[in-house]
Order: sequence, then structure tokens, then C-alpha cells
Amino acid sequence: MEPRSLVLLGLLLACALVFGAQTQKGPERGHDKVSTQEFDSSDAGLEREFLYTGRSKRAPAEIPQDKCSYTFIVPQQKVTGAICVNSKEPEASLESRVNKQELEQLNVELQKQKRQIETLQQLVEVDGGIVTEVKLLRKESRNMNSRVTQLYMQLLHEIIRKRDNALELAQMENKILNQTSEMQMLTSRYKDLEHKYLHLASLATNQSALISLLEEQCQSRPPLRQVPVPQPRPQPRPQPPPVSPPLHKPPVPPRINNQITNEIQSDQKSLSPLPTMPTGTQGNTTTNKPSGPFKDCLEALEDGQTNSGMYLVKPEGSNKLMQVWCDQRHDPGGWTVIQRRSDGSVNFFRNWETYKQGFGNIDSEYWLGLENIYWLTNQGNYKLLVTLEDWSGRKVFAEYASFRVENEADFYKLRIGRYHGNAGDSLTWHNGKQFTTLDRDHDTYTGNCAHYQKGGWWYNSCAHSNLNGVWYRGGHYRSRYQDGVYWAEFRGGAYSLKKVTMMVRPNPNTFH
Repeated sequence: MEPRSLVLLGLLLACALVFGAQTQKGPERGHDKVSTQEFDSSDAGLEREFLYTGRSKRAPAEIPQDKCSYTFIVPQQKVTGAICVNSKEPEASLESRVNKQELEQLNVELQKQKRQIETLQQLVEVDGGIVTEVKLLRKESRNMNSRVTQLYMQLLHEIIRKRDNALELAQMENKILNQTSEMQMLTSRYKDLEHKYLHLASLATNQSALISLLEEQCQSRPPLRQVPVPQPRPQPRPQPPPVSPPLHKPPVPPRINNQITNEIQSDQKSLSPLPTMPTGTQGNTTTNKPSGPFKDCLEALEDGQTNSGMYLVKPEGSNKLMQVWCDQRHDPGGWTVIQRRSDGSVNFFRNWETYKQGFGNIDSEYWLGLENIYWLTNQGNYKLLVTLEDWSGRKVFAEYASFRVENEADFYKLRIGRYHGNAGDSLTWHNGKQFTTLDRDHDTYTGNCAHYQKGGWWYNSCAHSNLNGVWYRGGHYRSRYQDGVYWAEFRGGAYSLKKVTMMVRPNPNTFH
């Protein structure tokens, strides 16, 4: 062994002997106090331990000082076993001692808490980042809300502008319709004036011919001879001058007058009556029976009016007269025409009031009027017949067992019954729908179907039939929308029909 180790071992033995002797003398002699302190406040725990052994306390004055005093330093060693203490020490001092195992457990708990604190710090950092992101998202959301509000205002201004444009367009279309109607009235007046002019021209021609004939007769007649008249005598009676026989019987002038009269009468017969004058009642002018008004065309047929033409009709419950076209030739007769399209002479792109009152020419294209149709179809059970003709001459029909319209308070809602025919059913889809025009939108579409279909109809969303649309010549037409006169089940929506007629007739055996 090394000398240093031997010296330390000797010192330890000597102290042990002295300590043992002192303990045998009794506790009143006092004892050395050994204090153990541990120092480590760092996060790594208690890594170093120092044991300091000091001098023993001084004994009381009455106790003799017979022990030795010493001071030594023990090298640092890591304690692995249990710490031995004097079992004779008081319990208070025993409780004050620090147990190494408990200290290690505390260190372990401190380490766990430290790790938990670090984890919480990380979570706090992550939560702080999330909070920052949430704040950024809220800021972006506010920016997006302001942007959406700005876009909404722009869209609102655009909608208002388009609505103003639509109103201006509607006003312009109304003006165009008014101008078109005025032009049509002027055209009809011009035709009437032209017809009258032709008649007057024919009369003037006949008068010129008559004057020429009279001049020829005057020239061909021999001149009168001048006979000298003798002086009057009182006795004899004066003799009359000789007169030629032709002067007493001029045969030509009476013949010429009769010929001119017949020509004038034939010209008057050749003149056709005006479209607004009813012609269907001329056949019974010689009878004593009244020629109307009738409640419908079937009553006129039963009254003996077998000629198709214009008649005066006064429905039951109504106090207004209306002119209608009665079709007495279509089997079995008695049909009242409520709509007709044949030549495109009438514009059907009209407003609500015009469709309510009716428009057009009775002997050509016309619409009877929603109010008139209401009074006509609500006085009994009526059926509807729709006749269609394309540009190749093919004719089809669609018949509905019942037909009527509601009053204006219900916007003239359509009510029809069961279909049969060979044209296809393109009207049942409109059953129960209200009437729509350019200025009164009652359809189920988001926009106004009358604006796209260019007419007035019982539009749904929008149409399977559009008999009041634009009359295009030739059938197939090109347009931005399907706005022709079409029946979808017959030739499709891109084909404008040539002739269309809607007419009603009483049907006592109505089945819905």
C-alpha cells in the first residue's frame, strides 16, 4: 500500500477508538456532530456531494476535556449504499435527515416536470403560431368580406343598370308596337282609299265611255231641216213643219242608259265589304228573323246561319257585344274562332292591355281578347280545337275535351281537359298556368318568357307551344331564341308554322 493510504487508515482507526470511548462514558459527555450537506441546484440534479466533518462541540465546563481534536478531509466519493446514522439520536433529527432515494425520486419527478414544462412550452409556441394564423385568417376574412361587399355592390349596380336598360327597351318596344299598329291602320286605310279610288276611276271611265257614245249618237243623227214659215193668214190653219220619224223614237239613248246602269251596279257588287263589317248575316236580310246577336256560333248555326263569316256575339252574363269569326264549314260547324295566324300581317308581340281587349282583323289574323274568351268559355262547357298547317301543306289537329280561362283576378289561368288528335299534345304542359305578356310576368321562369318567345301565352318555363309568336316565312327559321309560331310535338320548336287556328265549341259531354 502507499504510505499516504496507510496514514489515512491509521488516523481513521484512532478516531474510531476515541469515538468509542466517548460513547461509553455516556451521553452526558456530548458527542461529535457529523453534518452532511448536499449541494446541487442545477437542472442536471445533484451531481456532487461534499461531506464536511467539523470539530465536535465543546463539552460543558464541568466535563473534563480528555478527548483529542482532529481535522481531516475525506476525498469525494459517491455514496451507493444506505447512509448509516446513529440510532440513538432523537427522532426529530432523524426526520431531518435527507434520504438519498427520496432525493433521487424528487430529481426524477423534477425531470419529468421539466419535460412536461418543455412540452407545454412547445405547445404554447405551437398554439401561439396557430393563434397568429387564426389572426391572419381573420384579417384575410375581413378583407374577403370587404371584397365580396364591393363585388355585391358592383353586381347590384349592374342589375339596376340592366333593369333600367330593360325598362328602356320595353318602352322602346311599346313605342315600336304602337308605331307598327299605326302603320297597319294607315296601311288598311290606304288599301280602302285605293279600293275606293279604283272604284271611282272605273266610274269615271264608264262616264267617259257614255259621253263618247252620246257624242257619236249626236253626230250620226241627221240635222233638222229648216222649212220656211209662211205668213200667217187669218182664214187657213197653219200647218206644222214636217218632222222626220227618227226624231220621235230615238232607240239608242235608252239602251245606253240601261247599259251604264248595269255596269255601275256590277261595279258596286264587285266591291268587297270592309273587314270590320259583318258579312255572315247578309243571307237572311229578307227574312223577319233577327240576325243576332248570338251567345256563340253554334247558336247562330242552329238559327240557320250556315255561312262562315263575321257575326255579333253576346255571351250570357255579359253586357258587351263582340265580333267573332264563325267557322260553319268545319265539321260539325258552330266553331267560334278565338285566334288565327295565316299570313303574318298582324304583330302579336303586344302588351297586357292589348291581349286583354283583343286585336287584329276578324277576317284575317286576330286575337279575340282574353276578356272575351273568359266570358265566352265560362257560359258553359266548351272544347278547344287547334288546327295546324306547315309549309308543305300537311294539316293536323289537336282537340281538348274542355277549355276555359279564369278571370283577370287570376290572370286568365288556363284550364284544359283531355287531349286527342294527330298533332301531339303540346298544350297540357301549360295547363294551370297564368297568361304572361311583356309587361306582366306570371310564368315560373326566372326571367320573362314573353321577352324570349316574342308573344303572349300561358307560359310555364317557358313553352312547348307558342302560337302567338313571330310568324316566319318558310318554316325553319334562325333566331337567338325559339320565338316562332310552333307546336313542339309537330315539327319542333325551330319550325314556324304557316297557318294556325284556335276555335271553341260547346261540348255538353265534357270529360276532364
